[in-house]
Amino acid sequence: MVEPARVRSEIPWWKRTTVYQIYPRSFADASGDGIGDLEGIIDRLDYVQWLGLETIWLSPFFASPQADFGYDISDHFGIAPEYGSMEDCRRLIDEIHARGMKVVLDMVLNHTSDQHPWFVESRSARENPYRDFYIWRDGRKPYGAAPPNNWRSMLGGSGWHYDAQTDQWYWASFLPFQPDLNYRNPEVKRAMLDVVRHWLREGADGLRLDIFNAIYKDASFVDNPRSLRAIPTEDNPGGFFQKAIYTQNHPDTLAFARELRRVVDEFEDPPRFVVGEVFGSADLLREYCGPSGEGLNLVFLFKSLRTPFRAQAFRDLISEFESAFPEPLHPTYVFGNHDRPRQMERLGNSIARARLLAAFQMSVRGVPFVYYGDELGLSHHPMPRESAQDPIAERFGFIPKLLLPVLRKRGILTNRDQCRSPMPWHGGPHAGFASPDAPEPWLPLHPQSAIMNVAAQREDPRSVLAAYRRMLQQRRRSLALSSGTLELTDPPTDSRRVLAYRRVYEHDDGAETADVFLNFSKRSVSIDLRSLPRGTDLPMYSNLREAPVVARGRHVLRPWESAVVFRS
Repeated sequence: MVEPARVRSEIPWWKRTTVYQIYPRSFADASGDGIGDLEGIIDRLDYVQWLGLETIWLSPFFASPQADFGYDISDHFGIAPEYGSMEDCRRLIDEIHARGMKVVLDMVLNHTSDQHPWFVESRSARENPYRDFYIWRDGRKPYGAAPPNNWRSMLGGSGWHYDAQTDQWYWASFLPFQPDLNYRNPEVKRAMLDVVRHWLREGADGLRLDIFNAIYKDASFVDNPRSLRAIPTEDNPGGFFQKAIYTQNHPDTLAFARELRRVVDEFEDPPRFVVGEVFGSADLLREYCGPSGEGLNLVFLFKSLRTPFRAQAFRDLISEFESAFPEPLHPTYVFGNHDRPRQMERLGNSIARARLLAAFQMSVRGVPFVYYGDELGLSHHPMPRESAQDPIAERFGFIPKLLLPVLRKRGILTNRDQCRSPMPWHGGPHAGFASPDAPEPWLPLHPQSAIMNVAAQREDPRSVLAAYRRMLQQRRRSLALSSGTLELTDPPTDSRRVLAYRRVYEHDDGAETADVFLNFSKRSVSIDLRSLPRGTDLPMYSNLREAPVVARGRHVLRPWESAVVFRS
């Protein structure tokens, strides 16, 4: 494997990077108050660098009443005091860059907190200059006692909320205390694009765009059509018996994606990128990127969250993503985040499957996003809904407990506390998340923290952490894995349990090729490598072995093992 810098420089860094999502409140507490903070993240940056991940995405740490733990912003230019100061933020960005890594900040452009000064002014009087910064409407007749139309929020129920002081309703796509901004007001758009420019000037290398598909709502305010679908999915984000055609994925939002990209492209040294949290079919999501990549650089492709863990299902997933996002577009592979069940939930809490998933995610064409703790195989943490801090838990309180596992299987959480437990660093007090004399962490530690932690896995070559590090090292050393084309191939075996594909990167000195084989079964499978060009005496790297082996003729893949054969 070779890594000539002159070849790598031809490929945008954001296409070949690997991303690690940190939920600041749960990662590391340096101040000793039981809440994770920016200084705690700085203290743990060497771990992320050692692991081999190249870009850090930070969930919001901006000034906020923390009703939705940072996704309800009251000052886009300030830092929440429980997380630190602006000086801490700048130091964090500098420390990330000093380690040769990049930083992505979470931009909440769709809405603000109801305690943001703009909204405080907006709701004070109909004649206030900030009134049109948000979406206000009269109620339906008679007497305005009903919401303006039938639009539902992303969580079900009406997204309209009555304000008695001015006798009108305001719109919120998500929670009632997160009123949507009115992007049809040019002043709003200008102000929010200035927020984007501010954080790019502060050193952000990329931006993650929260519920970007809800930015624009239809100006006619006509009712959404009815639907028979009760539960929203990634392909059909409406749900709740309604098609969200006037509240999500509006044509004006697609146009705004291109306008936002032009703003981001103002910053060229180094190039920056944006990734959108959007929902819809793969063909619709491609429109956010534009036919030639002139829109958002990347979009999250959440279909991977509910793809059955079988070789054929993953083959179909690759085929769909490759068809929808051919070069110059680029897919993403996501298996967990702060809103979704831990990936171990869908893997049946199997460490062997987790190691295989790491091998897949780091070898397929696309940008991998890893949620903190998933590299440890951290499992879902059941927490009582009655004691939940997550504001959506109360909203979903009507759902019978028997249905909760069904919803989790579909990637829907009704209590997101369960995937946000503090990061376990070692088996001591507070699992190393905070000092021993600190108060109890803001959320309970995972019950397996004593054994499922960084210190316990760091020296164990069989651990999930070791598998992630091995695969990240392979990806970093290989132009084929980080930057090559992808071709699905027939596995050199008659088994349907093996997924096979070929990555190829062509450069001035020839080409580098990586043949990838993944055994999606609990049985050993023999693969015949003699059909490969120069199919003997080639180095083979496994997700289960520390050192490479030599591929000769037939090779036996152990249960849930992956193998990569490199040729140059």
